[in-house]
Amino acid sequence: MSHGAPSTEVSLKPSEGWHCSHLYYRFNHAALKTLTAAELASGREAFAAALDPAGQAAPARVQASIVSGHKADFGLMLLDADPLVIDSVHQRLLSGPLGVALEPTYSFVSVTEVSEYVPTVEQYGQRLVAEGEDPAGPAYAAKLKAYESREVMMRKQRLTPDLPPWPATCFYPMNKKRKVGENWFTLDFAERSRMMTEHGRTGMTFGGKVTQLITVGLGYDDWEWGVTLWARNPEFLKDIVYRMRFDEASARYAEFGPFYVSYVTPAAEILTHCRV
Repeated sequence: MSHGAPSTEVSLKPSEGWHCSHLYYRFNHAALKTLTAAELASGREAFAAALDPAGQAAPARVQASIVSGHKADFGLMLLDADPLVIDSVHQRLLSGPLGVALEPTYSFVSVTEVSEYVPTVEQYGQRLVAEGEDPAGPAYAAKLKAYESREVMMRKQRLTPDLPPWPATCFYPMNKKRKVGENWFTLDFAERSRMMTEHGRTGMTFGGKVTQLITVGLGYDDWEWGVTLWARNPEFLKDIVYRMRFDEASARYAEFGPFYVSYVTPAAEILTHCRV
């Protein structure tokens, strides 16, 4: 193929990163009562098999959780390079013995990426100089080397993340405003980057308590981004969302969709909790 010619490769897999789906369901208990004891038993086995992270056909990441409130009974977060591997979990649930009693309530489809506001090593060095660091000094070299080591891990965690084992999780979709006088997309990059740096610094104050993953719904779903938070305690979810809403990037330019708070749980425990 000549240099500059368009690629003819066809693939469902991103050039980097993974597809991601958040899926939410409710059990119809009237429908459950129509199932025989044998159907319920086989249904429980099929449900657990479909959500087994170590299963042969499982996506790269599978996390199930019990949802608080009436929006859903349980939720799934699924990630894989192949979107059809993710969707196969959904289809296995609906086609299994418990499928007649499962009602999908919400979904969000997105992909992982490294944000444009995460500086490269070169950009980080320029930021250090702008903040008064001597580029010929030992402190500059030490900080740059430390960031270079972190940058590799940051890219991996954003593109192919390991999901933390923390018990409380929260998902919500969001947009950036396009209103007259408050249009995020008409701001120059330096201004957007300044606000996102401020936003990130607030988030870093919750290190060891909360971790997050931002996935991109642009072109995939009705909202532009999906935010997934995990916390050591549910209280920290409230604390971080409250604190970060005072940052300019959020206070002036963010719009939020529904919040789904849930608790990470094995599939069998979801069935017990939901009285299936």
